[in-house]
Amino acid sequence: MYLRSLTLKGFKSFADSTTLKLEPGITVIVGPNGSGKSNIVDALAWVLGAQGPSTVRSGKMDDVIFSGSLKHSPLGRAEVSITIDNSSYQLPIDLAEVTITRTLFRSGDSEYCLNGVECRLLDIQELLSDSRVGRTQHIIVGQGQLE
Repeated sequence: MYLRSLTLKGFKSFADSTTLKLEPGITVIVGPNGSGKSNIVDALAWVLGAQGPSTVRSGKMDDVIFSGSLKHSPLGRAEVSITIDNSSYQLPIDLAEVTITRTLFRSGDSEYCLNGVECRLLDIQELLSDSRVGRTQHIIVGQGQLE
């Protein structure tokens, strides 16, 4: 099981739809300061169910929605999707590929989808819980969290 892709649209500094395709093994994200590296990690935590704005380095949750720039108007929603290669069937679902999507609207409404079907955060947490992935697992270690 591995993360096959991460797609961000309207999430923080990613106004346009941006897809990162990943391969098994170690992935390194490099770039100059301010290029969005930390926002990629925030997006991963967010789609997996991060609930507090501070967990994604924000003051309030709707801060994750792209707020506009010289080239782009503010957007009305943020959407992040991850696609997991489940060909090893480590997740308890009979699919070789699983896509999880989280969307937040400026109105405050939000939704989670599993393979395009709306679901609850609890459904996603239960799916991921036995694989040691999810909101309460230690798959993301932020800067300054280690001594």
